[in-house]
Amino acid sequence: MAYDSAATKARLLDAAYDEFVRVGLAGARVDRIARAASANKQAIYLYFGSKEELFDAVMADRLRVLADAAPVTADDLPRYAGALFDALVADPGLQRLSQWRALEFPEASEAEIESHVAKATEIAESYGVRLTLATDLMMIALGAAMAWNATAERIRNPLGEPAEQRTARHRQSVVTAVTALTGALTAPADAAAKSAP
Repeated sequence: MAYDSAATKARLLDAAYDEFVRVGLAGARVDRIARAASANKQAIYLYFGSKEELFDAVMADRLRVLADAAPVTADDLPRYAGALFDALVADPGLQRLSQWRALEFPEASEAEIESHVAKATEIAESYGVRLTLATDLMMIALGAAMAWNATAERIRNPLGEPAEQRTARHRQSVVTAVTALTGALTAPADAAAKSAP
């Protein structure tokens, strides 16, 4: 049977995702990742270089998954916030991985900065606002989706509300909050545009 390096890389990424979500970069062990992927530990170094580079590869892979599940809708940030909320509910590990990333690598990578600026530029053009305000709007949408999921995960439904009902209510709250904040923050730009000759 021929050796399939693409399949081995995919298994390593999946196993590493599970490991990094569970214990972060510092707690992760390459031997556990290799064992879970049914691969040789040396394959990690061959394909990814180091544990840190494997973490970066997992992060990039999962950000692509998140981008596919919740593409930025530059002209409709509340919808984007709702899609982010749905993606995080479907895979809570995405949020935990992001939290580990922020703790262990506080500085954003060049790729993250480029992606962030590209999305913010689209939002600025759609809403007719400055790039700095567009960045704030994007962070509000992302922060609202992540905050509800993190809180819901930790508090564990103290009111005994059915899980589906609780999730739907939280999602609606996120969309409503982002709608209100987006409207409030873009209102001055709308008023200026209307008063221009």
